Amino acid sequence: MKILNWFFAVIAIFGLIAVRMVEDQLFYDPFQAFFHLANKHAEFPDFEWTPLILNYLFRFGLNLVLSAAVVYFIFKNKQWTLQAIVLMLIVFAITFPLYLYCIHTQFDIGYLFSFYMRRFVIQPLILLLIIPLFYYRKHVQKV
Repeated sequence: MKILNWFFAVIAIFGLIAVRMVEDQLFYDPFQAFFHLANKHAEFPDFEWTPLILNYLFRFGLNLVLSAAVVYFIFKNKQWTLQAIVLMLIVFAITFPLYLYCIHTQFDIGYLFSFYMRRFVIQPLILLLIIPLFYYRKHVQKV
């Protein structure tokens, strides 16, 4: 049974990778090219707020579901999965408005700050912290 759980966890991880691989075709994000240039003096792109926000929310939703699946299939603990979802929602609730403010000010708050806020919005980075946290928790509970 453990092999099947790891198989599903790996499938969910490949789902996260697939979201990243098809981001150009799947999501509206005019800032991708802007940040890809890695030039803080690049021209600020034209964009529309509504599609931008909806696409970020959609992308976050996909990442959230796939990340929750990873946590669930690794630890097989519904309470921990729910806690992981809550942690990811909290991080998103903090970083998303900050990133939208960065966009509103055309990244006057700082190019690198805006770049990293965007990373927290579009990538499941918190998952890289949650998995070791839960492994540590599992180890401590055994002792």
